[in-house]
Amino acid sequence: MTDANPVIPRYTGAMIAPADDASGHRARLRSRLLEGGPEAFLDHELVEYLLALAIPRRDTKPLARTLLAEFGSIGALLGADPVTLSKVDGLSEGAVAAIKIAEASALRLLRSPIANRPVLSNWQALLDYLHADMAHRATERVRVLHLDTRNKLIRDELVSEGSIDQAAVHVREVVKRALELNSAAIILVHNHPSGDPKPSRADIALTRDIVDACRPLGLAVHDHIIIGNTGHASFKALGLI
Repeated sequence: MTDANPVIPRYTGAMIAPADDASGHRARLRSRLLEGGPEAFLDHELVEYLLALAIPRRDTKPLARTLLAEFGSIGALLGADPVTLSKVDGLSEGAVAAIKIAEASALRLLRSPIANRPVLSNWQALLDYLHADMAHRATERVRVLHLDTRNKLIRDELVSEGSIDQAAVHVREVVKRALELNSAAIILVHNHPSGDPKPSRADIALTRDIVDACRPLGLAVHDHIIIGNTGHASFKALGLI
């Protein structure tokens, strides 16, 4: 005979997903971030949480660890080009975009202290910005920073992007652009994908050619900075300008 008043088992919570499920783990990460700030996170946790925003229903910790192991550092990961990132197994287009927007935000933040102030009096801020932007590039890039008479930044221009070990820079074009912008001074910048910022003979020869071309026009070349992942080299500090 069927019981007219069957006993319904009381729900005790025993069937709740384990505490370390994805949503619970992300909630804990979120709390740590909001309460402790970025210093509360290890590098792989920063990447993990960033990826979680683009891949909401997946454990992103293994992928974060894989990316850091493959690229070597969080800086190199953020600086990687989208094509290279898209080749990583499991990294969606949305996740690639999340990585690149994180890089863009970081660069915008680092650039702000030098945007409307004399560059020469904010030298460390300039180096921090250039290092973040160029130290981990796989190809050589050459930029010219154009300054006004008060040494404020007029324009930050990419003038060449070359192969892994060279980039073409034309002295005439550098000078012509400076005249077009009515620059009072310029700072040359390029990176060495090898990581070693030591100037090469070609770097020294090119710099001297540019200095010689600028001098008769009253255009100062304040410095030539080479960025590597181990640091930077300043032609002025080395006595090469």
